[in-house]
Formats: sequence, C-alpha cells, structure tokens
Amino acid sequence: MTTATQTVINVVDRDGASRSVEWEPGQTLMETLRDNDFEVLASCGGTASCATCHVFLDKSIVDELGERSEDELELLEESEHYDANRSRLSCQVDAREALDGATVTVAPEED
Repeated sequence: MTTATQTVINVVDRDGASRSVEWEPGQTLMETLRDNDFEVLASCGGTASCATCHVFLDKSIVDELGERSEDELELLEESEHYDANRSRLSCQVDAREALDGATVTVAPEED
C-alpha cells in the first residue's frame, strides 16, 4: 500500500528482470533508477543533454506527462531505440501520484 507521498513503480531492466522500487517525492525518475542500482548512466547528470537515461513508459503515461521539451525530443529521436509513443528521458520525469504502479522499462544501451 502506498501513501500520498510514496510512489511505487515496477522497473524492467535491460535483462528483462523486474522489481518494484519506491520513488521518493522530489526525485526524478533517473535519480530513482540510479539510487536503486539500475543501469542508467545519466552521464549529463540530468540536464537532458545525453539520452543515456532513456526509458519506455506506457503510452497513456507518456500522454499524462505532457509534451516533451524540444531538447528531449531531439535527443530521443536520434536514439537508436526511439519509440514515439513510449520514449522519455527519465531525468525529465518527476514523481507524481499518477505514476504509482507504473511500469518503467530501461531502454537498450546504444551501440
């Protein structure tokens, strides 16, 4: 059971393994993934300039989050694994109750 200040998400890693993690208020999704030892490089530190924190979310969640910034969209579109309906940079996604129970899939690493 979650509270208004606690969000729990299901994360699928690059090997297909899944586990639930808590997403603390005030954190970005990228910070939550890194804090829970998922393979998210996030080499730019969360400034939407590298796309190494690329994730997939359900289309309904992507729609709920609203439009991507121009910088985020440009980086995602250049990604080998870009999915127009499901791709987001996890550094650009803040915790919110609507994401409680959501599934996040870490995108494959770029070649």
